[in-house]
Amino acid sequence: MAVAPSAATLRSGPTGPPGQGLSGGPGALFQLLRDGVPRTRAELVRASGLARSTVTGRVEELLSSGLVTLTGAAESHGGRPAATLAFAPDSRVVVGVDLGVSHVHVAVTDLANTVLTERLEDIRITDGPEVVLGEVATVTEQLLEAAGRTAAEVAGMGIGLPGPVEFSTGRPVSPPVMPGWDRFEVPAFFADRLDAPVLVDNDVNIMALGEHAERHPDVLDLVFVKVASGIGAGIISGGLLQRGAEGAAGDLGHVSVPDGNQALCTCGNRGCVEAVASGTAIAASLRSQGLDVAGQAEVVALARAGDPAAIAAVREAGRDIGAVLAGVVSLLNPSVIVVGGRMAAVGEQLLAGIRESVYRRSLPLGTHHLRIVGSASGASAGIVGASVLVTNLVLSPEGVDAFVLHGR
Repeated sequence: MAVAPSAATLRSGPTGPPGQGLSGGPGALFQLLRDGVPRTRAELVRASGLARSTVTGRVEELLSSGLVTLTGAAESHGGRPAATLAFAPDSRVVVGVDLGVSHVHVAVTDLANTVLTERLEDIRITDGPEVVLGEVATVTEQLLEAAGRTAAEVAGMGIGLPGPVEFSTGRPVSPPVMPGWDRFEVPAFFADRLDAPVLVDNDVNIMALGEHAERHPDVLDLVFVKVASGIGAGIISGGLLQRGAEGAAGDLGHVSVPDGNQALCTCGNRGCVEAVASGTAIAASLRSQGLDVAGQAEVVALARAGDPAAIAAVREAGRDIGAVLAGVVSLLNPSVIVVGGRMAAVGEQLLAGIRESVYRRSLPLGTHHLRIVGSASGASAGIVGASVLVTNLVLSPEGVDAFVLHGR
C-alpha cells in the first residue's frame, strides 16, 4: 500500500489563522487553495503570514506534485500581471463505492468529489466478500478505462458497507445482514490492485458525508437518517463525522419507539424502530391488511399513487421514527435532519409524520431553527460520501505533505 497519513487526520482542524504563519509544510499552504479560487503568490503570502521565499518554495513543491496548477494572470494594476495558482482536482481520481444488501454503486470522481463516471449493478451481499469485492474490482477497472484513467492515478478508494465497521482497520464487525464478512480484511483485498489507501465505513456514515458536502457544506450539526430495509443514522457534530468509541454511533434502528408496538426485531429485542417503521416493516403491515406488497418498491409505488392504506402506514412509520428522533434532537441539537434511503422516495408523507412527532415531543429551543428535509443528493450521496472520505484524508495537510514527499 502507498504511504498515507493516519486516519486521525480526518479530524484535523485549521493549521492556523491567516496572518499568523501557517505551521507545517506544503500541505498547510495547499488548504488556502483547496476552495478552487485562483490566487497569486502575493495573495498566498498575505493569507499565510509566511515569508515570500517560503511560499515560493512550497508552491513549487505543490506544482511539481500536480495538485496545483498555473491558471493564468491576475488583473493587472500596472506592470506585468502576476500568475495565479489553483487547485487541480483532475490531477488524480478517487474510487467511491456504495455497497448495499442488493446493489453496488461504483463511481470514479476527481479530487473535488465530482463524479466522472459511475455504474449501478445488482449484487447479493450474502454471496460473501470475495465474490462481491471481486465484482467491485472488475467494475472499477472498467470505469477507470471509460474515464481514460489508470490505477496509478487513483489517490484512494472509499467504501461504504451496510453494517458496523471498525474504521481504524476497515473490517466489518458482526454485520447482521452480511454473512461471511465478519472481520474480513477489506482494504487488504485491494492491496494488489491499488497502490493507494482504501478506507471503509458504514454506509449511512458515507451518505451523511455526501449529503453534507453536496447540499449542506456550511452546516456544522447534521443528522442523516436512512430509512430503507433497515434504519440508521450518520451524525455530523461540530463539522466532524462522529463514529463513537466502537464505531456504533448512529445505530438508530435499535432504539425502542416510545409507546410503540412490540414487534420482534432481528436484534432479538422488541419494539425497535427498525422492526416497527422500516420499509420491510411497512410492507409487512400492508400485507397483513390484504394488500399485494412484496417489499419497499411496492410500498413507495402505492403511496405515490395515493393509496390510502399505504399513505396511512407511511405516515405512522414517520411518527414512530420521529418519536425516536425527538431524543436525538434533545441530545445533539442538530440544525438539519436529512431523511434519505429508499423509503424517502415516498416524499412528504414520511417527512410529515417525522416532523409531527419531533416538534410535538421536543423542547421549543431544540426545534427553533431545526429543518427536517428529504435528501437532495438521492442515490449519489453514498458514492460522493465515499469520495469525500478519501479526499478528507489525502488532501489534509498531512496527506498533501505525504503526497508531495512520496509522489502518491
